Amino acid sequence: MFEAFLWGAVGASALLVGALVAYVATPSLKFIAVVMALGAGLLIGSVAFELIDEALETAEVARVGLFTLIGAATFTLGNWVLDKRGAGDRKDAEGAQASGSPLAIVFGSVLDGVPESFVLGLTVLQGGVSVALLVGVILSNLPEGLSSSSGMRIAGWTRARVVRMWVIVIAVSAVSAALGYLLLDPASGRTGAFAQGFAAGALLAMVTDTMLPEAYDVEQINTGALVAIGFAISLMLSAI
Repeated sequence: MFEAFLWGAVGASALLVGALVAYVATPSLKFIAVVMALGAGLLIGSVAFELIDEALETAEVARVGLFTLIGAATFTLGNWVLDKRGAGDRKDAEGAQASGSPLAIVFGSVLDGVPESFVLGLTVLQGGVSVALLVGVILSNLPEGLSSSSGMRIAGWTRARVVRMWVIVIAVSAVSAALGYLLLDPASGRTGAFAQGFAAGALLAMVTDTMLPEAYDVEQINTGALVAIGFAISLMLSAI
């Protein structure tokens, strides 16, 4: 469990790295969008190769599909509630966070980090953390930290305030990874198909709702190719 906790913290720490870079330098929107699109492709690949594939070994296709829908619906509902409370622009790089609720932005960032961290914990049970998923998490968190923190800086948030927010998210992500490990502990008697399908749906909804729109706003028609490149990299890394 401690290993899962550690990897969850490592993956989420890219958020803090991105935040610190945003307050020291001024990363271009194009750079942020490219990394975000690649990260989206890597995460989609991880859903296919690390979650759905494993879930299908212990449950029939229809059940896995249902579990995936439940996960996606849960994330979407949470995201909708937080959007209504001012967290809709939490990843904006141009300062739109000024009109949102700080607390909602924090909860929104936590919501984004939970599915991927949960999945990291699941992969540790398979003998070691998934390299493809870990890279995907880092490549999704780095631009999120860059983009969100750039916007928060423009909106007047101090660096100390932003750092505290990301430390909270890192802590929650680490706990989520540990929970992902515990929920699939063979000693608990669970097959894990529900947890895997649920996490897959939540992760897909997170990528589609929060990452791809931000990437497409900048890269436009290049976004699809970048996502495909990320997916291909995930496929290659999954062989390691």
